[in-house]
Amino acid sequence: MTEIFDILVSAGLWASVLRIATPLIFGTLGALFCERSGVLNLGIEGIMTFGAMIGWLAVFNGADLWTGVLVAALCGALFGLLHAALTVPLGLSQHVVGLGITLFASSLSYFLFRLLVPVSSSPPSVTPFQPLQLPILKDIPFLGEVFAVQTALTYIAIPLALLLAYVLFHTPLGLAIRMTGENPHAAEAQGINPIRVRIFSIMFGSALMAVGGAFLTLSAFNSFFPTMMQGRGWVCIALVVFASWKPVRALVGALLFALFDAFQLRLQTVYGKMIPYQLFLMIPYIMSIVALVVMARRARVPQALMQPYRRGER
Repeated sequence: MTEIFDILVSAGLWASVLRIATPLIFGTLGALFCERSGVLNLGIEGIMTFGAMIGWLAVFNGADLWTGVLVAALCGALFGLLHAALTVPLGLSQHVVGLGITLFASSLSYFLFRLLVPVSSSPPSVTPFQPLQLPILKDIPFLGEVFAVQTALTYIAIPLALLLAYVLFHTPLGLAIRMTGENPHAAEAQGINPIRVRIFSIMFGSALMAVGGAFLTLSAFNSFFPTMMQGRGWVCIALVVFASWKPVRALVGALLFALFDAFQLRLQTVYGKMIPYQLFLMIPYIMSIVALVVMARRARVPQALMQPYRRGER
Protein backbone atom coordinates (compact mmCIF):
# COMPACT_ATOMS: atom_id res chain seq x y z
CA MET A 1 0.00 0.00 0.00
CA THR A 2 2.90 2.34 0.65
CA GLU A 3 4.03 2.02 -2.96
CA ILE A 4 0.53 2.85 -4.22
CA PHE A 5 0.33 5.94 -2.00
CA ASP A 6 3.74 7.09 -3.18
CA ILE A 7 2.59 6.75 -6.77
CA LEU A 8 -0.60 8.73 -6.16
CA VAL A 9 1.21 11.67 -4.56
CA SER A 10 4.02 11.84 -7.08
CA ALA A 11 4.18 14.84 -9.44
CA GLY A 12 5.29 12.52 -12.24
CA LEU A 13 1.96 10.67 -12.16
CA TRP A 14 -0.10 13.82 -12.49
CA ALA A 15 2.18 15.21 -15.19
CA SER A 16 1.51 12.01 -17.15
CA VAL A 17 -2.22 12.36 -16.51
CA LEU A 18 -2.29 15.77 -18.20
CA ARG A 19 -0.21 14.54 -21.12
CA ILE A 20 -2.34 11.42 -21.68
CA ALA A 21 -5.58 13.38 -21.27
CA THR A 22 -4.80 16.12 -23.80
CA PRO A 23 -5.68 14.25 -27.03
CA LEU A 24 -8.73 12.78 -25.28
CA ILE A 25 -9.91 16.27 -24.32
CA PHE A 26 -9.70 17.53 -27.90
CA GLY A 27 -11.32 14.38 -29.29
CA THR A 28 -14.10 14.27 -26.71
CA LEU A 29 -14.95 17.95 -27.15
CA GLY A 30 -15.05 17.43 -30.91
CA ALA A 31 -17.38 14.44 -30.65
CA LEU A 32 -19.52 16.27 -28.09
CA PHE A 33 -19.96 19.26 -30.42
CA CYS A 34 -21.09 16.96 -33.25
CA GLU A 35 -23.55 15.07 -31.05
CA ARG A 36 -24.98 18.21 -29.47
CA SER A 37 -26.17 19.17 -32.95
CA GLY A 38 -27.73 15.73 -33.43
CA VAL A 39 -25.04 13.91 -35.43
CA LEU A 40 -23.00 10.93 -34.25
CA ASN A 41 -19.51 11.09 -35.74
CA LEU A 42 -17.95 7.63 -35.66
CA GLY A 43 -15.23 8.85 -38.01
CA ILE A 44 -13.28 10.15 -35.03
CA GLU A 45 -10.68 7.37 -34.94
CA GLY A 46 -9.77 7.90 -38.59
CA ILE A 47 -9.88 11.69 -38.34
CA MET A 48 -7.53 11.66 -35.35
CA THR A 49 -5.19 9.30 -37.22
CA PHE A 50 -5.16 11.51 -40.30
CA GLY A 51 -4.67 14.63 -38.17
CA ALA A 52 -1.68 12.99 -36.51
CA MET A 53 -0.18 12.04 -39.87
CA ILE A 54 -0.84 15.21 -41.86
CA GLY A 55 0.24 17.55 -39.07
CA TRP A 56 3.49 15.61 -38.66
CA LEU A 57 3.99 15.45 -42.45
CA ALA A 58 3.62 19.21 -42.77
CA VAL A 59 6.29 19.80 -40.14
CA PHE A 60 8.50 17.08 -41.61
CA ASN A 61 8.42 18.98 -44.92
CA GLY A 62 9.49 22.29 -43.39
CA ALA A 63 6.39 23.90 -41.84
CA ASP A 64 6.52 25.19 -38.29
CA LEU A 65 4.69 23.36 -35.51
CA TRP A 66 1.68 25.67 -35.32
CA THR A 67 1.24 25.44 -39.08
CA GLY A 68 1.24 21.66 -38.67
CA VAL A 69 -1.55 21.95 -36.09
CA LEU A 70 -3.49 24.27 -38.42
CA VAL A 71 -3.08 21.87 -41.35
CA ALA A 72 -4.37 19.01 -39.18
CA ALA A 73 -7.38 21.09 -38.12
CA LEU A 74 -8.21 22.07 -41.71
CA CYS A 75 -7.97 18.46 -42.92
CA GLY A 76 -10.15 17.37 -40.00
CA ALA A 77 -12.72 19.99 -41.00
CA LEU A 78 -12.67 18.65 -44.57
CA PHE A 79 -13.41 15.13 -43.34
CA GLY A 80 -16.15 16.67 -41.22
CA LEU A 81 -17.55 18.35 -44.33
CA LEU A 82 -17.58 14.97 -46.09
CA HIS A 83 -19.38 13.40 -43.14
CA ALA A 84 -21.85 16.29 -43.00
CA ALA A 85 -22.55 16.22 -46.74
CA LEU A 86 -23.53 12.56 -46.56
CA THR A 87 -25.48 12.58 -43.30
CA VAL A 88 -27.17 15.99 -43.11
CA PRO A 89 -28.69 16.93 -46.49
CA LEU A 90 -28.72 13.34 -47.81
CA GLY A 91 -29.76 11.75 -44.53
CA LEU A 92 -27.58 8.66 -44.88
CA SER A 93 -26.89 6.40 -41.90
CA GLN A 94 -24.59 8.18 -39.48
CA HIS A 95 -23.20 4.86 -38.27
CA VAL A 96 -22.26 3.66 -41.74
CA VAL A 97 -20.84 7.00 -42.89
CA GLY A 98 -18.81 7.41 -39.71
CA LEU A 99 -17.29 3.93 -39.91
CA GLY A 100 -16.60 4.51 -43.61
CA ILE A 101 -14.73 7.73 -42.86
CA THR A 102 -12.71 5.98 -40.16
CA LEU A 103 -11.64 3.29 -42.62
CA PHE A 104 -11.01 5.81 -45.42
CA ALA A 105 -9.07 8.33 -43.31
CA SER A 106 -6.96 5.65 -41.60
CA SER A 107 -6.11 3.93 -44.87
CA LEU A 108 -5.35 7.24 -46.58
CA SER A 109 -3.03 8.15 -43.70
CA TYR A 110 -1.02 4.95 -44.07
CA PHE A 111 -0.93 5.28 -47.87
CA LEU A 112 0.28 8.89 -47.90
CA PHE A 113 2.81 8.19 -45.19
CA ARG A 114 4.35 5.31 -47.15
CA LEU A 115 4.16 7.27 -50.38
CA LEU A 116 5.70 10.55 -49.18
CA VAL A 117 8.09 9.54 -46.41
CA PRO A 118 11.39 7.82 -47.27
CA VAL A 119 11.70 4.27 -45.94
CA SER A 120 14.45 3.96 -43.34
CA SER A 121 15.53 1.61 -40.59
CA SER A 122 14.43 4.08 -37.91
CA PRO A 123 11.22 6.16 -38.05
CA PRO A 124 11.87 9.72 -39.27
CA SER A 125 11.20 12.37 -36.65
CA VAL A 126 10.63 16.08 -36.18
CA THR A 127 11.39 18.48 -33.34
CA PRO A 128 8.16 18.53 -31.27
CA PHE A 129 6.67 21.24 -29.06
CA GLN A 130 8.88 21.91 -26.07
CA PRO A 131 7.61 22.21 -22.48
CA LEU A 132 6.15 25.62 -21.74
CA GLN A 133 6.76 27.00 -18.26
CA LEU A 134 4.53 29.86 -17.21
CA PRO A 135 6.31 32.37 -14.92
CA ILE A 136 3.87 32.25 -11.97
CA LEU A 137 2.81 28.62 -12.23
CA LYS A 138 6.31 27.18 -12.22
CA ASP A 139 7.00 28.60 -8.72
CA ILE A 140 4.00 26.86 -7.10
CA PRO A 141 5.06 23.73 -5.18
CA PHE A 142 3.93 20.42 -6.74
CA LEU A 143 1.83 22.14 -9.43
CA GLY A 144 4.98 23.69 -10.83
CA GLU A 145 6.47 20.21 -11.27
CA VAL A 146 3.28 18.88 -12.86
CA PHE A 147 3.00 21.67 -15.42
CA ALA A 148 6.73 22.11 -16.04
CA VAL A 149 6.75 19.30 -18.62
CA GLN A 150 3.54 20.27 -20.41
CA THR A 151 3.43 21.79 -23.89
CA ALA A 152 1.31 24.61 -25.29
CA LEU A 153 -1.45 22.30 -26.58
CA THR A 154 -2.10 21.01 -23.07
CA TYR A 155 -2.41 24.57 -21.80
CA ILE A 156 -4.95 25.18 -24.59
CA ALA A 157 -6.97 21.98 -24.08
CA ILE A 158 -8.03 22.60 -20.48
CA PRO A 159 -9.42 26.15 -20.83
CA LEU A 160 -10.93 25.14 -24.18
CA ALA A 161 -13.37 22.86 -22.35
CA LEU A 162 -14.45 25.79 -20.17
CA LEU A 163 -14.74 28.08 -23.21
CA LEU A 164 -16.91 25.61 -25.13
CA ALA A 165 -19.10 25.10 -22.05
CA TYR A 166 -19.70 28.86 -22.03
CA VAL A 167 -20.40 28.90 -25.77
CA LEU A 168 -22.87 26.01 -25.57
CA PHE A 169 -24.85 27.23 -22.59
CA HIS A 170 -24.50 31.02 -22.60
CA THR A 171 -24.43 32.20 -26.22
CA PRO A 172 -26.96 32.32 -29.10
CA LEU A 173 -24.70 30.00 -31.13
CA GLY A 174 -24.73 27.40 -28.37
CA LEU A 175 -28.50 27.70 -28.05
CA ALA A 176 -28.87 27.14 -31.80
CA ILE A 177 -26.66 24.03 -31.62
CA ARG A 178 -28.55 22.60 -28.64
CA MET A 179 -31.95 23.34 -30.20
CA THR A 180 -30.88 21.63 -33.39
CA GLY A 181 -29.80 18.57 -31.42
CA GLU A 182 -33.05 18.47 -29.46
CA ASN A 183 -35.67 19.45 -32.02
CA PRO A 184 -34.48 20.72 -35.41
CA HIS A 185 -38.04 21.51 -36.54
CA ALA A 186 -38.56 23.78 -33.53
CA ALA A 187 -35.20 25.39 -34.27
CA GLU A 188 -36.30 26.01 -37.84
CA ALA A 189 -39.50 27.62 -36.58
CA GLN A 190 -37.32 30.10 -34.68
CA GLY A 191 -35.45 31.06 -37.86
CA ILE A 192 -32.46 28.75 -37.35
CA ASN A 193 -31.20 26.71 -40.30
CA PRO A 194 -30.62 23.21 -38.81
CA ILE A 195 -28.69 22.02 -41.86
CA ARG A 196 -26.14 24.84 -41.59
CA VAL A 197 -25.85 24.41 -37.84
CA ARG A 198 -25.18 20.70 -38.16
CA ILE A 199 -22.65 21.13 -40.94
CA PHE A 200 -20.79 23.79 -38.94
CA SER A 201 -20.84 21.67 -35.76
CA ILE A 202 -19.52 18.58 -37.54
CA MET A 203 -16.74 20.51 -39.26
CA PHE A 204 -15.70 22.29 -36.06
CA GLY A 205 -15.86 19.09 -34.01
CA SER A 206 -13.85 17.17 -36.61
CA ALA A 207 -11.20 19.90 -36.60
CA LEU A 208 -10.83 19.45 -32.82
CA MET A 209 -10.51 15.69 -33.29
CA ALA A 210 -7.69 16.17 -35.79
CA VAL A 211 -5.88 18.54 -33.42
CA GLY A 212 -6.08 15.80 -30.78
CA GLY A 213 -4.37 13.47 -33.20
CA ALA A 214 -1.75 16.07 -34.10
CA PHE A 215 -0.87 16.40 -30.40
CA LEU A 216 0.44 12.84 -30.44
CA THR A 217 2.90 13.40 -33.27
CA LEU A 218 3.86 17.02 -32.58
CA SER A 219 3.92 17.08 -28.80
CA ALA A 220 3.72 13.70 -27.04
CA PHE A 221 5.99 12.01 -29.63
CA ASN A 222 8.03 13.21 -32.58
CA SER A 223 7.12 10.70 -35.28
CA PHE A 224 4.12 8.95 -36.81
CA PHE A 225 3.37 5.25 -36.85
CA PRO A 226 0.14 3.63 -38.07
CA THR A 227 -1.05 2.11 -34.79
CA MET A 228 -0.37 5.08 -32.53
CA MET A 229 -4.05 6.00 -32.00
CA GLN A 230 -4.76 2.72 -30.13
CA GLY A 231 -8.50 3.23 -29.93
CA ARG A 232 -8.43 6.73 -28.44
CA GLY A 233 -11.21 7.81 -30.78
CA TRP A 234 -13.56 5.13 -29.45
CA VAL A 235 -12.66 6.11 -25.89
CA CYS A 236 -13.69 9.68 -26.74
CA ILE A 237 -17.10 8.48 -27.95
CA ALA A 238 -17.62 6.73 -24.61
CA LEU A 239 -16.42 9.79 -22.68
CA VAL A 240 -19.12 11.92 -24.32
CA VAL A 241 -21.77 9.64 -22.80
CA PHE A 242 -19.93 9.67 -19.47
CA ALA A 243 -19.95 13.47 -19.60
CA SER A 244 -23.70 13.63 -20.31
CA TRP A 245 -22.85 15.82 -23.31
CA LYS A 246 -21.37 18.58 -21.12
CA PRO A 247 -17.89 19.99 -21.86
CA VAL A 248 -16.71 20.38 -18.26
CA ARG A 249 -17.69 16.81 -17.44
CA ALA A 250 -15.90 15.75 -20.63
CA LEU A 251 -12.75 17.36 -19.25
CA VAL A 252 -13.18 15.48 -15.96
CA GLY A 253 -13.82 12.20 -17.80
CA ALA A 254 -10.69 12.57 -19.94
CA LEU A 255 -8.59 13.30 -16.85
CA LEU A 256 -10.12 10.31 -15.04
CA PHE A 257 -9.33 7.90 -17.87
CA ALA A 258 -5.82 9.34 -18.12
CA LEU A 259 -5.38 8.81 -14.37
CA PHE A 260 -6.31 5.14 -14.68
CA ASP A 261 -3.93 4.74 -17.62
CA ALA A 262 -0.98 6.52 -15.99
CA PHE A 263 -1.60 4.68 -12.72
CA GLN A 264 -1.55 1.22 -14.32
CA LEU A 265 1.74 1.99 -16.07
CA ARG A 266 3.36 2.71 -12.72
CA LEU A 267 1.76 -0.29 -11.08
CA GLN A 268 3.48 -2.46 -13.68
CA THR A 269 6.87 -1.27 -12.43
CA VAL A 270 5.98 -2.25 -8.85
CA TYR A 271 3.98 -5.46 -9.29
CA GLY A 272 4.85 -6.43 -12.86
CA LYS A 273 6.85 -9.48 -11.82
CA MET A 274 3.97 -10.91 -9.77
CA ILE A 275 0.98 -10.06 -11.96
CA PRO A 276 0.68 -10.44 -15.78
CA TYR A 277 0.98 -7.01 -17.42
CA GLN A 278 -2.18 -7.64 -19.44
CA LEU A 279 -4.22 -7.26 -16.25
CA PHE A 280 -2.75 -3.81 -15.70
CA LEU A 281 -3.57 -2.80 -19.27
CA MET A 282 -7.20 -3.71 -18.61
CA ILE A 283 -7.53 -1.39 -15.60
CA PRO A 284 -8.33 1.94 -17.36
CA TYR A 285 -10.87 0.29 -19.65
CA ILE A 286 -12.59 -1.68 -16.89
CA MET A 287 -12.80 1.39 -14.66
CA SER A 288 -14.07 3.47 -17.58
CA ILE A 289 -16.78 0.93 -18.33
CA VAL A 290 -17.89 0.95 -14.71
CA ALA A 291 -17.97 4.75 -14.63
CA LEU A 292 -19.78 4.82 -17.98
CA VAL A 293 -22.48 2.44 -16.76
CA VAL A 294 -23.03 4.51 -13.62
CA MET A 295 -23.19 7.83 -15.46
CA ALA A 296 -25.13 6.61 -18.50
CA ARG A 297 -28.12 5.73 -16.33
CA ARG A 298 -28.56 9.43 -15.54
CA ALA A 299 -27.42 10.85 -18.88
CA ARG A 300 -29.91 12.82 -20.96
CA VAL A 301 -29.32 12.11 -24.64
CA PRO A 302 -30.01 14.90 -27.17
CA GLN A 303 -33.45 13.98 -28.44
CA ALA A 304 -32.62 14.34 -32.15
CA LEU A 305 -29.28 12.50 -31.96
CA MET A 306 -28.88 10.21 -35.01
CA GLN A 307 -32.21 11.38 -36.43
CA PRO A 308 -31.87 12.79 -39.96
CA TYR A 309 -33.47 16.16 -40.49
CA ARG A 310 -35.67 16.64 -43.56
CA ARG A 311 -37.19 20.04 -44.05
CA GLY A 312 -40.98 20.01 -43.96
CA GLU A 313 -41.30 16.58 -42.31
CA ARG A 314 -42.77 16.16 -38.83
